[in-house]
Amino acid sequence: MNPADEVGTLSKRFSDRSSDGVDETRFRDVLGYFATGVTVVTAIEDAGPVGFTCQAFTSLSLDPPMVALAAAKTSTSWPRIAEAGWFCVNILADDQDGLCRAFAVSGSDKFRGVEWSPGTNGVPRLDGVIAYVDCELIAIHDAGDHELVTGKVVDLGTGPGKPLLFYRGEFGTIDT
Repeated sequence: MNPADEVGTLSKRFSDRSSDGVDETRFRDVLGYFATGVTVVTAIEDAGPVGFTCQAFTSLSLDPPMVALAAAKTSTSWPRIAEAGWFCVNILADDQDGLCRAFAVSGSDKFRGVEWSPGTNGVPRLDGVIAYVDCELIAIHDAGDHELVTGKVVDLGTGPGKPLLFYRGEFGTIDT
């Protein structure tokens, strides 16, 4: 069997499964022990800037430089970002929990009062973040109630500060 067929077979095998008896509440509780950084993913469209809070973000490849993130299928912002084809992952600083909450709300004017500057192809880079990663959208894969997104990194940078972390349902940071 060639590798592509094997991946397709594994994908089909796992997509046919239900939750296999894993309780959703228990799943959230246990995975809450994995501390994550918090990001806001942004893009620009004809109507203006768009964005959403995302804590499922990771580096994927060094050559070529790529990242991955997971966007909820219920998100109203994600389809607009996907249509734009370019996005910025803004890695939030420890004092930006309010920004995180604002971008997590659906249907509001998330950019009201938010300072930002245009990055690659106009993607919003939020002021005060500790890092940004500008990306070209490469692929979108079905991943249960989310879509797994891969992006090729086209520009990136850092600023001062400590990261905003999410752990067991609460925000925090680290001492360095």
